Amino acid sequence: MKKFISWNVNGLRACVTKGFLDFFNEVNADVFCLQETKLQAGQIDLQLDGYYMYWNYAEKKGYSGTALFTKEEPISVTYGLGIEEHDKEGRVITAEFEDYYFVTCYTPNSKNELLRLDYRMVWEDAFREYLKNLEKAKPVIVCGDLNVAHNEIDLKNPKTNRKNAGFTDEERGKMTALLDSGFTDTFRYFYPDREGIYSWWSYRFKAREKNAGWRIDYFLTSKALDSRLVSADIHTEVFGSDHCPVELVIE
Repeated sequence: MKKFISWNVNGLRACVTKGFLDFFNEVNADVFCLQETKLQAGQIDLQLDGYYMYWNYAEKKGYSGTALFTKEEPISVTYGLGIEEHDKEGRVITAEFEDYYFVTCYTPNSKNELLRLDYRMVWEDAFREYLKNLEKAKPVIVCGDLNVAHNEIDLKNPKTNRKNAGFTDEERGKMTALLDSGFTDTFRYFYPDREGIYSWWSYRFKAREKNAGWRIDYFLTSKALDSRLVSADIHTEVFGSDHCPVELVIE
């Protein structure tokens, strides 16, 4: 069995002061991925015994960034999509293991007034193509903050958010296209109808207290891995960020 965790920590230095290591040690994942580390090299001294650590930093300070910590040393690790336009913000790390690729991703946010929606659409197509190219060699596990609530069941207030970043028809359509290209949304694989389980809550309006959240953090897997899926979980009990960790276990 392999246990995987993904967590948008919304600033790792802040999260470390809010119990990050307690959860990290307790959950004892085989691979543990972060998004929105908001770090540059040398800005944190994080000792995680027994893990190989890989970081992808944004060029812009205090912004974006991803990390991947793994007990098993990967065959290879790459950063970004190999497309300069998309690779300045530290958004993707890919680790190759014996029988799958493992990708962590922090998808660009479309922003207020959808300022980045056009860019987001270009990104989505490039990312999907990147994953499908990997899949030609071996199955793919993708995790991360994909910045979209796919269906109405995936957020508390779908009607009022219809044209807001993360729930536009365009973004939802790209997620549908990704799943239709041969990926499984592992949480919905196990819980197709479960409502009220979210992974992100605004810091405003006491959203977490009211559970007015969105499910925008995912584990997606190549269909070829469906028979190996054991469980999927969303750790709504874990604080330290405006997101909570999500989990996948496979055989």
